[in-house]
Amino acid sequence: MVLVTASKLRRLLYLSFIGRVDVHELTKASADVASVLEDVGPGFRLLTDFERLESVELEGAAEIGKVMELCDQKGVSLVVRVIPEPSKDIGMNILALFHYPHRPRMVTCANMLEAREALSL
Repeated sequence: MVLVTASKLRRLLYLSFIGRVDVHELTKASADVASVLEDVGPGFRLLTDFERLESVELEGAAEIGKVMELCDQKGVSLVVRVIPEPSKDIGMNILALFHYPHRPRMVTCANMLEAREALSL
C-alpha cells in the first residue's frame, strides 16, 4: 500500500510505503499525488516514509519516476526520505538523478524523528 496525504498549511506532501507494494498500487498513488498537489503550491516539501516497506516490484520504478517528475514540475523544494536500513533503499538516489531535473535538496533519515528535524516541524 502507498498512503498519500498532504498538509496545505505545512506545505508538506507525505508518502508512506507499507508492506509489499506492486505496480498497481504505485499507479494509484501517482494519480493520488497528482490530485493532492493541486492544493499544495510551489516550494512544498516531500516526506517519503519507507519504514514499513517490505518490498517494491521492480517494474514500479517507472511509476516512482513519474511521481518524482510530477513533484519536480510542481516545485518541490525539499525531499526527505526515511530509510531505516540500507536494504530498504530501492534506488531512490539513482532515480532522483533522472527524475528531479531541478535538483531539490534531498535528505535521507534513519527515522521519523530525524525527518521531523530535517523538515523543521
